[in-house]
Amino acid sequence: MKIGVLGTGNVGNTIAAKLIQLGHEVKMGARTAGNSKALAFMSAHGPLASEGSFAEAAAFGEIVFNCTKGEHSIEALKLAGEETLQDKILVDVTNPLDSSAGMPATLLISNTNSLGEEIQRTFPRTKVVKTLNTMWCGLMVNPRMMPESHTVFVCGNDEEAKLKVGKLLQEFGWYPDEIFDLGDITNSRGTESYLPLWLRMYMKTKSGAFNIKIVKAES
Repeated sequence: MKIGVLGTGNVGNTIAAKLIQLGHEVKMGARTAGNSKALAFMSAHGPLASEGSFAEAAAFGEIVFNCTKGEHSIEALKLAGEETLQDKILVDVTNPLDSSAGMPATLLISNTNSLGEEIQRTFPRTKVVKTLNTMWCGLMVNPRMMPESHTVFVCGNDEEAKLKVGKLLQEFGWYPDEIFDLGDITNSRGTESYLPLWLRMYMKTKSGAFNIKIVKAES
């Protein structure tokens, strides 16, 4: 499959590298083609890797991952182009974090709205699926590093899109019963609101290699 990855940071690099390992073709997008980090990614990963602008990566991908910083995601996606993203699945792994006042970061959007909803509202013809935003990027693509089962959340308005993203998550190593579908995109409010707690646990443990698990009492 051809997949576009928007963003050249740790999250984008980690997801893009895993996708190539799985045999997918990946074009990494930045504000402009020829970005030094994107070129380094392409050089490191061989013929399945390419690079370009946000618009070029979005046009390339059958599925597109938004791995940009949450505070800049809407702007980056506008550069990718509403027409380019039309009818495509956009996997949004971002969080609207503001670290300008130091750590732990706070949320730029919360309670009655979320970044996932803002993206879906801004790009109504795109199939936005929010997932993987409640964990460290290393765990996103290597869930079996954990000694026991744990949970990844998915939400979005398009059921078929969520199923396709679920299959990709299973390629990453997630078991089907670990994928917890919360419902429509408004549930991004919940997963994004988890980040203030996640950040405090991260600062306490000094490690991102942890996650949560939904445990339900037997009736």
